[in-house]
Amino acid sequence: MNKWALIIGGSSGMGLATSRKLSKNGFNLVIIHRDRRSLLPIFHKNIEEIKKNGIQVLTFNIDGTNKEKINESLNMIKNQSDIVSFDLILHAISRGNLKPFVSKKEEPTLSKQDLALTIDAMSINVLTWLKELQKHYFLKKGGQLITLTSAGSNRYWKGYGAVAMAKSSLEILSKYLAIELAPFGFRVNCINAGITDTPSLRFIPNHEHLIEEASKRNPLGRMTQPEDIADAIYLLTLPESNWINGNIMFVDGGEHLMG
Repeated sequence: MNKWALIIGGSSGMGLATSRKLSKNGFNLVIIHRDRRSLLPIFHKNIEEIKKNGIQVLTFNIDGTNKEKINESLNMIKNQSDIVSFDLILHAISRGNLKPFVSKKEEPTLSKQDLALTIDAMSINVLTWLKELQKHYFLKKGGQLITLTSAGSNRYWKGYGAVAMAKSSLEILSKYLAIELAPFGFRVNCINAGITDTPSLRFIPNHEHLIEEASKRNPLGRMTQPEDIADAIYLLTLPESNWINGNIMFVDGGEHLMG
């Protein structure tokens, strides 16, 4: 079976871990990433390891929030490969402004533009991709979209307000898309990942405390790893998951139950 997955945001973290997991289970990959020239050797090394699983990999180093670049990439995919449609689409773009809304200190605070850019990249961009994929006939009956939210959408983390707004918006968007795409035979689920040690997490102010607390609080005795999320995403690709649609799914070892 010629299975294809589109990973939007595959440089590192959950996107890269999912690419590795799917490649070991027969999925060919299209990976959208955005890396500076200095980091490209690391990315290419990871891709070479993934290719050893005997699958096809296409990569595009573009701004995944730029509609023109999205269209260019989809046209190139259409012209250069045998991809008919995607069995799985993972939206894993992580790009947001990490500042407080207000502060007594003399420090930068969130502007209207900061909020708009964050919500666009981490929520509305999902809809942009879906519409362009639909226009290019890449949405497959029986396929699915998976989005990623976090515990920060419903609890306070310093400087995380703009991202929390984006994630909350993404959860609502995912639920609505699950209903509106269902007539096309297409499913949508959103994974609420536990606090996971990724490059994105380490940009959050006071991330050391988040890591320490997550490890202590988790009932299974450790914090969530990117591979845990990748494993859950793979499970959602199995035929037995076909009736799972429109969920916000906790993949955190029970962390959310601990307050």
